[in-house]
Amino acid sequence: MSDKMSDKMSDWFTIEQIDSETYIISEYRHWEETHCYLLNGSERSLLIDTGLGICNIYEEVAKLTDKPITAIATHIHWDHIGGHKYFQDFYAHRDEINWLNGEFPLSMEIIRGMVVDRCDLPTGYDVNTYDFFQGMPSKIIKDGDSIDIGGRIVKVLHTPGHSPGHMCFFEEERGYLFTGDLVYKDTLLAYYPSTDPMAYLVSLERIAELPVKCVFPAHHTLDIQPEIICRMRDEFRKLKDAGKLHHGSGTFDYGDWSVWL
Repeated sequence: MSDKMSDKMSDWFTIEQIDSETYIISEYRHWEETHCYLLNGSERSLLIDTGLGICNIYEEVAKLTDKPITAIATHIHWDHIGGHKYFQDFYAHRDEINWLNGEFPLSMEIIRGMVVDRCDLPTGYDVNTYDFFQGMPSKIIKDGDSIDIGGRIVKVLHTPGHSPGHMCFFEEERGYLFTGDLVYKDTLLAYYPSTDPMAYLVSLERIAELPVKCVFPAHHTLDIQPEIICRMRDEFRKLKDAGKLHHGSGTFDYGDWSVWL
């Protein structure tokens, strides 16, 4: 690797600290501004999402923990599992195992186009080498499972809508909710065939009942408060009542967020 390329790789990730045991690892040089979250326990660490996989996220994580690391994705989309190739131990929901075994509904040509779209790629990076991660998880998880990393327990919530096996992760003791692509400030995507707008509403109904203190989304601004969950739920309810909560009904703008159905 050239010195120039190495320099461009070194500033790919932005690291922020939530508390003494929790970190945000962000990819702001891509338009999706993906956020991954490292939770350190007394026995092991949990990495929620692994980003695009353009640069080696493991090298950054290794600076922040000396514990064994388990990777877990909110869902099996390329911008959330790109770094899975660096972790032998990873968990996944059963409803998206097929996407990890050759059945993802988009071609590599389309995926690579999305990877380079509005992206400040490292100098010398060849997108033609980009692959959609494939493999079998070390553990298949389901709704209601608890992940104990030593002094910290994270609950698995199956929250389909954006994708069939989408999950949110809730650490009740701290009130942390990691929402993946279910909740963030920008355009929520529920228009393509593998999404389910009605299931999206059910998932919002569910997480709106949680005693959430902090919302940690997978994309864009981190300036997001728990109240947005109820606002989203309420607007989805209105769309349902109006007969518009279905594919093809359009894009609906609510100021600091919107939804494309």
